[in-house]
Amino acid sequence: MAYVVKSSERLRPSAADTETKSLLYLMNFRDDSDEIHYFVVDFFNDLTGMSKMSDKLWDLQSKGDKQSSPHAIGAELVTLYKNYISEFEFDNYILFLGGVSNTVRVDDKLSKFTISNVKETALANLKNGLIEECKRKTYIANEDISEEKIDKFLKKVHFVIDDQSKADYVKKIIKLNSGIIPKEETLIAIFNEIRDVQAGKKNISVVEGVTVVAPDEALNYGRHLTTTEIRLLVLNRILNQNVIGSNVPRSFINTYIQFPEEKRKNMLEDCQLDLSRALFNSNCQEDFWKLFENIYNVIINNPSDDINELYRKLDKNISKRCMDFETLSLKYFISLIKDGIEL
Repeated sequence: MAYVVKSSERLRPSAADTETKSLLYLMNFRDDSDEIHYFVVDFFNDLTGMSKMSDKLWDLQSKGDKQSSPHAIGAELVTLYKNYISEFEFDNYILFLGGVSNTVRVDDKLSKFTISNVKETALANLKNGLIEECKRKTYIANEDISEEKIDKFLKKVHFVIDDQSKADYVKKIIKLNSGIIPKEETLIAIFNEIRDVQAGKKNISVVEGVTVVAPDEALNYGRHLTTTEIRLLVLNRILNQNVIGSNVPRSFINTYIQFPEEKRKNMLEDCQLDLSRALFNSNCQEDFWKLFENIYNVIINNPSDDINELYRKLDKNISKRCMDFETLSLKYFISLIKDGIEL
């Protein structure tokens, strides 16, 4: 089994905002989002979600136009179809669209739909668009361009219309209540930072013509982001500092210098490791952000307290649910938030 990378999307006109929205859609807006660990950029397609063990793939093509016609939508499906007929198994085929013309949907209110919500005339034009594009591409053999194959493929495609702002996509990561959610400009800055990191992956290496024998080999080329990287980037931006691998937080210095000198470095590394586990634990994200919110509110209501006093005022039921923390690492996390809040 092999897969040859052809027509790398780095050659396409930039549609970076749409590509980042599609990444954040995969990460946070699907019922199976928690299964996605890697986001492979511009390798199999614009974007491919991959499970932690590389055994499940979500293939995604994006198009930023706001009024895509049925024929244009069909043409845009060609890279998804290329992967459908490849030797690799993709579990999901998703076309992420900036918008569609009013001739496409049966129910215009549905932003996520299959061909069952595509009007009969539009579906015929969509299929024509796909067939014409297949014939135009040299990487699709004539024997693979059949009505039967294309009909089977189209039944597997999910269409998603972008109906959220940049800030809304970031809010879905943070999971904080509106009272302490960062300002709009901060959310947009976070979105833009994710976009720039994602776009930068395209320049790491040229993959056109590369052959891989299994999907996991795509990771060898470093053109991917992980959910953990994105969450860390978000937390760093919210707290205006590098929360892992940085110097001792100002509010943590008294605790740090009281510790036996020969063990301080290991203690700090253990605290950062616990925070890393908590942040990256996909099963505890709701509880992580609830703890963040609880710490934030306790600090706001007790601005002159040190981290030991703040620690004792936390909601123990919330902190206990974040099992990756222990006392010192939780005080370290309190220090990061206290130093990051403009009081």
